[in-house]
Amino acid sequence: MKKILYAGTFDPITNGHMDLIERASKLSEKLMVGIMANISKKPFFSAEERKEMIQKCVEHLNNVEVIIFDGLLAEYVNCKHIDAVIRGLRATMDFEFEIQMAQMNARLYNKDVETIFLMTAPQYSFVSSSIVKEVFSLHGDIEGLVPEPVLNELKKKYNR
Repeated sequence: MKKILYAGTFDPITNGHMDLIERASKLSEKLMVGIMANISKKPFFSAEERKEMIQKCVEHLNNVEVIIFDGLLAEYVNCKHIDAVIRGLRATMDFEFEIQMAQMNARLYNKDVETIFLMTAPQYSFVSSSIVKEVFSLHGDIEGLVPEPVLNELKKKYNR
């Protein structure tokens, strides 16, 4: 495959996301990490802040590009001639949501676009951006759950 997209809000990116990015980058010539600029989710970090953090986290991966987009995922995929979309699964509850989204997107994609589900590594199966933000906001330890650049940015945002 030439181009794969891994899309999400990544607010913030976690080590679980990074695990999927590193594995997905081996599946194609180019992996695009697409930051969805969905304002309805009320992100903690701006799309530009998220992009900067992710770029720092993936600089060791030569075939990864970080982009920001809004609107329908399928429209972006069709417009940019993406071959496949990566979706991460942590637990069965993720599967129920993700299969529904994949089936709707399949209806909207050009006919040759695939959805690839990757299981999260077991050590990150409980990690989500929401949990990371909540634990950190309550002064909990999130070291090892997010990349160092993300931890540093969270400390700046919370004045620690």
